[in-house]
Amino acid sequence: MAKQKNMFWSFVLVVAEILFITFWDYKVAGAYYSLDVLYCLPIIQAARIGAIRSLRHSDTQMSALVGVISAVAWSIAEAAVVWPHYPLDAFTMNIFTRSVTFTVLGRVVAKLWKERDFSRKDALTGLANRLEFAERFEAEQLRSERSSRPYSLLFIDIDQFKMLNDNLGHRVGDAALKAVSGILRDNSRSVDTVARIGGDQFVLLFPETDEYICGILVTRIQLASEKKFQTEGWSISLSIGHVTVTGIERSFDEILNEADEKMYSIKKQKQ
Repeated sequence: MAKQKNMFWSFVLVVAEILFITFWDYKVAGAYYSLDVLYCLPIIQAARIGAIRSLRHSDTQMSALVGVISAVAWSIAEAAVVWPHYPLDAFTMNIFTRSVTFTVLGRVVAKLWKERDFSRKDALTGLANRLEFAERFEAEQLRSERSSRPYSLLFIDIDQFKMLNDNLGHRVGDAALKAVSGILRDNSRSVDTVARIGGDQFVLLFPETDEYICGILVTRIQLASEKKFQTEGWSISLSIGHVTVTGIERSFDEILNEADEKMYSIKKQKQ
């Protein structure tokens, strides 16, 4: 519901931008100035908004709708200057050709934005992938170096995930991965980064989080996952290794490997 509301107001703002451009385009008509190229701006903006909010590979319809509105507004402003001597067939043809051009432009821009976004996202869960996680981790290291405040990293593996996949099928396995991603999102803050970096492996970055608070967050995730898995009847659990660090004394791979080793040690204790 909130997403639809945000999309509505974004659309309203884009339409207001088109009307503003149309007004000034009409005002300067006949002078040496032309504002026609500015109609590309709301098209690009709509394509970007649609691509970011949709999180789908399919093309968004928002940019196409804005393209048609822009084409109509531009043609009306153009015709109004010499009305009623403007040919109706030219008016209709201009709306058609501009609508097609703007729609193609919007779809191309939307596709570029989606490809940029999905190159940094996990396709199944929508979480960050390893590339995006590594970049955010490095940024947090620099921030921690300046502030001398600690940050924590969690490495999570799903126990008995292969058995779940083999016994109940990949559809259930995918549902389990999505369930885990939901649990991690629900038990993290907006400043935290949740990523899927392997088949059933996840990592979390908690900025400005010391070891004590990290332990509390780990317990919260464990309890939430146990409840969810029990409700679904899945014989799986989570093994979580965590590391708390300050500054940039070690690289991303070194810290990730330490958290991985701690996770593996916990996993072995369960066997």
